[in-house]
Amino acid sequence: MSVALIAIFVTDDQNPAERPVSQDQALVESPAPVDLESEKPQVQEPSPTYLFENAELRPLARLFLYGSMAAVLYFFLNLLMYYLGGKIEGSLRLEMIAEVGLLVVATAPAVVLARLEGRPWGAYGLPSSGILGKLFWSGIAWGLVAISLLMLALELSGAYHVERPALHGLRILKFAVYWGGFFLVVGLFEEFLMRGYSQFTLSKTLGFWPSALLLSVGFAVIHLDNPGETARGIVAAGAIGFFFCLTLQRTGNLWFAVGFHASWDWSESFLYSVPNSGGVSPGHLLRSHLAGPAWLSGGRTGPEGSLLVFVILVLLWFAFDRTHREVKYQSK
Repeated sequence: MSVALIAIFVTDDQNPAERPVSQDQALVESPAPVDLESEKPQVQEPSPTYLFENAELRPLARLFLYGSMAAVLYFFLNLLMYYLGGKIEGSLRLEMIAEVGLLVVATAPAVVLARLEGRPWGAYGLPSSGILGKLFWSGIAWGLVAISLLMLALELSGAYHVERPALHGLRILKFAVYWGGFFLVVGLFEEFLMRGYSQFTLSKTLGFWPSALLLSVGFAVIHLDNPGETARGIVAAGAIGFFFCLTLQRTGNLWFAVGFHASWDWSESFLYSVPNSGGVSPGHLLRSHLAGPAWLSGGRTGPEGSLLVFVILVLLWFAFDRTHREVKYQSK
């Protein structure tokens, strides 16, 4: 740089065109060749999943994407069921196909998003290590005990009466297995839909308990279409869903809730043979009926419409909170 400045500012009588140029001066004054290709700004092409890496895409946007994919799948499921309605005889077969289809609607979008977000699918509440594991069977036991206590209270109060068996022989086993499988699928579908990917993702924005409260309200709302459902039954469904959120927070996954959910529904519909959220299932074990005022018996809704269900839920919350103190749920 100093040579160049001297060459410019030192005056000389020689004509600039005739002035001799030193080797060093020539090296300085001669412009270096410019590589136009290297001067171009380098633009990095984004990867197809860049919006999902490290949770870059906002949680609410991911939840919207999950809901959109589920809505598309639900539309095609309705088309499939409309087609199968004229091909398959027997409402129980169609009910099972529809329920499995709903499970696919709830889980398939989460499988796609898990890959895009770079997370294992089990992070959303159903790790494969928990299939038919300790938490699942523990949930089965808790659900059976809880519904049995409710039915015992209804019987002692004169609101539940058993007349005689409705099934005999191998038909008992046949329907017991069918309804066991059916309500297992129901438990998987409803738990994952309301407390799987949705709870995981919404918790990143609202926190765990505000998300749990909001989704429990949603859980109550999806029961509005059930035949014979009442206001008490709707509130009870939301309260049961909120209890399932507690089990999710303390166990770290949904397997306890799935087992409880399946056991409760199976016992209510098949074992005790009473209305479940307003519906009576065919192939139930007993000829039984509910009697007395609706606030006690639950009326057409079934035991979930009884005020006694809230007593059971309070006891469940207290017992589970005392026996499962550690918070294991992680939304990361």
